Amino acid sequence: MQSGLIYLIGPSGNPNFGDEFIAAAWLRYLAVERPDSEVWLDCPQPGLAQVLFDGLHPRLRVTNTLWRLVHENADVPIETAAETIRARVTELGSPSYDLGILKMREAESLHLIGGGFINENWSHHAGLVVGMRAVHQLTGARLIATGQGLMPAVTSAPAEMPLFQGFSHVTSRDKAGAEAYRVSLGLDDAFLGVSEEIARTEPLSGLFVCIQSDTADPERFETAVATARKAVEKASQQGTEAYYIEAIPGADRVAYDHLADLIPEERFLPFSHIWAHGLPLSRNQTWITSRFHFHLLAAAAGARGVAVSMKPGYYDVKHESLTALGSGWSLTTDSEEPDMPQYRGTLNHELPALVAQKRAEAGRIYPPLNGQAGSLTAGAAKLFNKALAAPLRNKTRPGAR
Repeated sequence: MQSGLIYLIGPSGNPNFGDEFIAAAWLRYLAVERPDSEVWLDCPQPGLAQVLFDGLHPRLRVTNTLWRLVHENADVPIETAAETIRARVTELGSPSYDLGILKMREAESLHLIGGGFINENWSHHAGLVVGMRAVHQLTGARLIATGQGLMPAVTSAPAEMPLFQGFSHVTSRDKAGAEAYRVSLGLDDAFLGVSEEIARTEPLSGLFVCIQSDTADPERFETAVATARKAVEKASQQGTEAYYIEAIPGADRVAYDHLADLIPEERFLPFSHIWAHGLPLSRNQTWITSRFHFHLLAAAAGARGVAVSMKPGYYDVKHESLTALGSGWSLTTDSEEPDMPQYRGTLNHELPALVAQKRAEAGRIYPPLNGQAGSLTAGAAKLFNKALAAPLRNKTRPGAR
């Protein structure tokens, strides 16, 4: 039996570990709960996304229809862009878009998956919501948004406010976003796949570092690297190995080049390695990172750490959403150098309840078909095991590339 077409919309394929992790988590979930559904992922870089998510859902298709429409109208005023996007979706008339839009119109649901990409930093991304609402007005498709990072709030937005009007389900991953947009407070979508990630590979002990150079104030980058250098030097004096983890190729390499005299190349873990083999997460780790999803995953595994906020109003809100959940990590938002926490937070202890909460949300969005709540058909179980099998077999130590 086939269920309706599911249309996911997210910022995948760049690559960015957090964004890719969220998309993979939803695809694995749908491989179990909706294996017969046709699933389309609309993202900025469909070519690489197809490679990254190969085999995660048996009926996955990847496109960039809506993202291309938004990006091609990114440099015009938001009201003008919104009019163009609505007209293209509802009236067709462009050979370069029509077939993709017709496929989008077939969707039973359009789901804006999680991440921090609908906010003032990229205000033109509000056009994604405009396009979704235009489809809904034509076809009645369900509109969904989960785990959204909405701060800083968009100040220049299409006139038809509130932005998420007509959506049947919207959650923000932080309190500030929930209050600003008057939507429900939920959890980041990464909680849908965090337990599997912790189990993917052999754990390591040591200090783990990742400092980004993108979406960062320049002076903040310099002080963050200096903070990381002092921590790595201290770890070395104590006989502790330091590793550098890359979430975005290139953007995260810049800081490593400043630390390469302290962290040898064999302990640089590139995106390709952690994507294929998993993060070597352990409670016997300390972290210094600006990357939100490294904070989330490491704290969930029980690691202690320092979260470095690289842009006020954006990254501090993200990291504070995790300290509010009990990560126990220190958060630095300026030149202050906080001490490494001596004790673990409660997030690791509370993880089963948080994962259950996220899976319950997913179950409300995609309720089990034919009343098969909480059970897998033999075919669905086989698909889920296949999606995880390759990563789970790769229990190799970092550096063995």
